[in-house]
Amino acid sequence: MKKLQYLIILLVLFSACKTEKAKEEQRPNILFILSDDHTSQAWGVYGGILKDVVHTPNISRLADEGVVLDNCFCTNSICTPSRAAILTGRYSQHNGVYTLADALSPDSMNIAKVLQKNGYQTAIIGKWHLKTQPAGFDYFNVLPGQGRYWDPILKTKENWGDGYGGGKEYKGFSSDVISQLGIDWMKNSDKTKPFMLMCNFKATHEPFDFPDRFKHLLDSVEIPEPESLYDAGPQTTGRTFSGQTLESLRDRYLENTRNADYWAQYPELPFSIDGLNEKEQRQKTYQKLVKDFIRSGAALDDNIGKLLNYLDESGLAENTVVIYTADQGYFLGEHGFFDKRLIYEESLRMPFVIRYPKELNGGNRIDDIILNIDFAALLADYAGVETPEFVEGESFRENLKGNTPENWRTSMYYRYWLHLVKRPGHFGIRNERYKLAFFYGQGLGMKGAEEQTTEPAWEFYDLQKDPKELHNAYADPEYASIISQMKEDLLRLRDQYDDTDEKYPVMQNILANYWLE
Repeated sequence: MKKLQYLIILLVLFSACKTEKAKEEQRPNILFILSDDHTSQAWGVYGGILKDVVHTPNISRLADEGVVLDNCFCTNSICTPSRAAILTGRYSQHNGVYTLADALSPDSMNIAKVLQKNGYQTAIIGKWHLKTQPAGFDYFNVLPGQGRYWDPILKTKENWGDGYGGGKEYKGFSSDVISQLGIDWMKNSDKTKPFMLMCNFKATHEPFDFPDRFKHLLDSVEIPEPESLYDAGPQTTGRTFSGQTLESLRDRYLENTRNADYWAQYPELPFSIDGLNEKEQRQKTYQKLVKDFIRSGAALDDNIGKLLNYLDESGLAENTVVIYTADQGYFLGEHGFFDKRLIYEESLRMPFVIRYPKELNGGNRIDDIILNIDFAALLADYAGVETPEFVEGESFRENLKGNTPENWRTSMYYRYWLHLVKRPGHFGIRNERYKLAFFYGQGLGMKGAEEQTTEPAWEFYDLQKDPKELHNAYADPEYASIISQMKEDLLRLRDQYDDTDEKYPVMQNILANYWLE
């Protein structure tokens, strides 16, 4: 009898071990590919005036084999804060990264720590931009600060050094180097464990450099111009501030023909404006901006292809979640702008595509409102882990399968903290049709913010009637009741995310004076 009992116990234990092993094998690998500023207008899969001139065959492949998000948004459209939001699943006011000058504390909880604790191998290679040593990663090899396009220096734990010191130089173009380091790490990873690799490219950050193989891409092509390229600004659109216009980029080109530093060297200089009128100067700047941007993006796409090919060749593709996204959008001449930061669509949108052959049908798109604070929850979900308590976002795994929860958000909250006179501090709300923003114009002591303030002002856009946001309709009586309701919704979201400005007396005065104007 005892022998039979022992046999039963052994069978139960064997069965449990087998079940646990099968469960472990089922957990997918995660390849999270992140680029810098590679805006949706330049992906091709989002349509637009550039769709026929961009070179993005591998992004198109991912879109055909996976799911594209049509309404994915950034909560603070600038590199360092967005990356912190992605890792922590938290808004800036909670993760402590408000501006470019802030660092992510190694003590902060992040999704890499969660997956690491739950049996995943974790690595990050490429752009980090969060100042301190990465925490939660078994391996890291990251660029110091912004890094450089050619012969990049990358730093591991062993050669971290101080500040911008330390690290190892790798010969070649940064996108090529970073993808190869990612492939090498996957080849040498522990095959008994699932992995999460964050492969973070420097491109397409200004100054939009590219390898020689794309040097002549678009040489004979005239790039189509956006409707608002010659936008004259506040006097014609009702916009309440000047913005970072192409003239600023033109001046950088001119300055760098005379005095280039190590990261701000623009390709194919000198850049001459001799004999050109104001409109022609903007036109020439636009053509250079977009061609260089697309060439830099083509090298990105090329390396996404290398990563996908490795997954195919190694037999990992079927059980690997592949995500490609950018840390925010970017203006490519819309409103006469370049750069990002603003709540306008080109800057606010984050392009995003995901492939997971075991679960997702290829060629699908969803238009649910997804935020970068949701990414951490999604990764936890795929790893078989409950959404961590510190995460403010929600997993959108069911959304991707076409099963949007009934209580899914219908609006989103945005806040840009790094106040500059041309791009004032502001917060706002965007729902499925309308957008309301309050440009409060104060630095609030943020690192890197300008002390000079701007006059607080409201902007409102009907995205159905005015998708390019060419007319500030805040004063239009037709929208009075809608604006009133959106202000209530905005207050609700500010309360929900604990962003009420109670510790800023100047903001309390501004809100009291301008909220009901």
